[in-house]
Amino acid sequence: MKKDAVFGAVPEPTLTTCIEGMLISDSSPSSSSSKSWVIHCLAAGAAVAVGLGALAYHRQLIRFRSRVIGIIPARYASTRFQGKPLVQILGKPMIQRTWEKAKLATTLDHVVVATDDDNIAECCRGFGADVVMTSESCRNGTERCNEALQKIGKKYDVVVNIQGDEPLIDPEIIDGIVKALQAAPDAVFSTAVTSLKPEDAFDPNRVKCVVDNRGYAIYFSRGLVPFNKSGKVNPRFPYLLHLGIQSFDAKFLKIYPELPPTPLQLEEDLEQLKVLENGYKMKVIKVDHESHGVDVPEDVEKIEHYMRERNMP
Repeated sequence: MKKDAVFGAVPEPTLTTCIEGMLISDSSPSSSSSKSWVIHCLAAGAAVAVGLGALAYHRQLIRFRSRVIGIIPARYASTRFQGKPLVQILGKPMIQRTWEKAKLATTLDHVVVATDDDNIAECCRGFGADVVMTSESCRNGTERCNEALQKIGKKYDVVVNIQGDEPLIDPEIIDGIVKALQAAPDAVFSTAVTSLKPEDAFDPNRVKCVVDNRGYAIYFSRGLVPFNKSGKVNPRFPYLLHLGIQSFDAKFLKIYPELPPTPLQLEEDLEQLKVLENGYKMKVIKVDHESHGVDVPEDVEKIEHYMRERNMP
């Protein structure tokens, strides 16, 4: 007869055999062997509990803020550049270039354009974009994103506000801010910054950002921040330029329009300051990105020159 290699060894207890064993030991005289069996069972039970707890936690992390939509707010009546979304950049409307980049982001389940203008809507539908019509009363892109989200009706956990005037936005930046928000449950907002060029230091159209040691935003300004006593740019200081893209927790986005305008928001004309002034936290990631936002008509020629130099289609 073939001898079992583990014959005579005590089998590893399962949760079921442990329970059965404890019931038997409870009804029989106590002994050192039964006590050791119970201790072994308790240890096994604890290990099972820890394993199940870790699995449940992992599943919770996967589910947390998992459904993501990208919304590109676009309005025709811009004060600095009327009709900006429709301006041609090397033969394509700017809004189309932004949409095409957004579609490459792997974290977005859906991408839509939110606009109050029929011309923009017709243009976007022409190149295949889904469009949500919003009211002219939206005071900024964030409010337009919120209205579009309510009209869509489908439940999303994260809303990415993708600026339509960033036709060269890197899809990896979109993914980066989404993942940053998913990993920071204490934040309701996430955004990205890059290094500020010295020539942009005093340009009010280039928004600057200050971040704390944990990667949370402290302040945004159209002026140079921080500002030193000399009044000049410090070539050794790592100034940060805010990139327009930002993502919101969908529940907070519903609250945002109800928050009253704040003094700093009104003074700087920066909607993200209303988030900070009301005590909410904003996660910031730093990326290596050549910013090419279109704020004024002169920027179109600059971005076309940049694209031609790099043979970008």
